[in-house]
Amino acid sequence: MTIAELTARISAFRDARDWMQYHSPKDMAVAIIAEAGELLQHFVWKSPEESWQRGREKRDEIASEIADVGILLFELADNLGLDLAAEMNAKIDCNEQRYPVEKARGSNAKYNEL
Repeated sequence: MTIAELTARISAFRDARDWMQYHSPKDMAVAIIAEAGELLQHFVWKSPEESWQRGREKRDEIASEIADVGILLFELADNLGLDLAAEMNAKIDCNEQRYPVEKARGSNAKYNEL
């Protein structure tokens, strides 16, 4: 399923329930943060190794939280008239410039510190 097809399914679900009235950009951004917080709860206070283990043990629950964040993000982009695929590709292009392989490989430094 393409991003456009998935976004259309999300919008149809929303519209069938007359929920657009509750989906202002501000409310969608708040909902994204709330759902991201629920995702984060799975990993808080875990070491990197423990977080990998938690990902395996709670895979279905974590997948559900990731899906919640994705659904809200896709809808927000669509509500704002953004082509999410194009925006993501543009951001990757930007990041390729900011983080050239020869400088960034194996480093977690921010682009302005490379």
